[in-house]
Amino acid sequence: MTVGASLSVTDLRRAARHPVDYPVIGEHPSRGDIKLHICNMSAHGFMVDDAADLSRGDRVIIRLPVVGRIEAYVIWARDERAGFQFERIIRLDDFMLVIDQLQPNPRLRRTR
Repeated sequence: MTVGASLSVTDLRRAARHPVDYPVIGEHPSRGDIKLHICNMSAHGFMVDDAADLSRGDRVIIRLPVVGRIEAYVIWARDERAGFQFERIIRLDDFMLVIDQLQPNPRLRRTR
């Protein structure tokens, strides 16, 4: 992939997803603060399991350990779940530090 090329949904689905249990407050531009529960995450994005009112294209800003504030947008929504893509990819070393904090049980982390 060339620099600046966007990732396809297939590329995003191939990224290693790590199970997490992380409640977060998302800053939505029109709805204000919304509660979200992140259930898995990759360096490209995350999935929530309580997104009944979110639609494709919705944007939120969340705060993660290590990386701080980061914007993401909904790329799919189905039932109570929604998948978000980060506006920028998290560097791998920073991402692994995030996972270490969000998933402290090493048996539940994906192989690095």
